Amino acid sequence: MGFLDGMKSLFAGGGSEGAYSHWVYVRCGRCGEAIKTRIDLRNDLSQRDEGGYVVSKTLVGSERCFERVEVQLIFDEKHRVIGQEITGGDFVTAEEYEPSSDTR
Repeated sequence: MGFLDGMKSLFAGGGSEGAYSHWVYVRCGRCGEAIKTRIDLRNDLSQRDEGGYVVSKTLVGSERCFERVEVQLIFDEKHRVIGQEITGGDFVTAEEYEPSSDTR
């Protein structure tokens, strides 16, 4: 069963998902809902002509106003964030996100 377990972990993301994930936390500028999204550093990034990578995401909350929050992140060659832009909201930290998600 070792082979089947290996295949299952491959398609389920394995145990190393954290190494290939970057979490983004935002707050909607219209209603204040906190939203988080995961960026898969293996699949979501596009190469830039200037070097490095870029990803754009459109986030929509699920609780209040359904306003779109547009996020763009720029990464260097080592997948470190070197620039970020947001329209329709504000970036928040993971710590700022957590308390607001408990208000459900």
